[in-house]
Amino acid sequence: MVHLKGNLHKLMKYLYLIPHAISFPSSEYGGLWNVIAESDDECFDLISNHYEYEGYDEYYPKLRENILKAPKFALVDEETSRVVEAFTT
Repeated sequence: MVHLKGNLHKLMKYLYLIPHAISFPSSEYGGLWNVIAESDDECFDLISNHYEYEGYDEYYPKLRENILKAPKFALVDEETSRVVEAFTT
């Protein structure tokens, strides 16, 4: 949480760059999720909800570990939490 002038508080958001592996034949190598989220838990929820319908749930056990290891960058501007981009080879 960032303290602003007065009693206003703004939750810090982060850009996560999360590598992920998806087995052949769906993907040859995997890809990268770019996600804006307030926390590791929100990041996990955003990804799992984004891919809920596509059958990627078999990769979720490693997802939490990948989120914890991922580069995470604090954002200055206020952004909406979301999956910004998902790249898969």
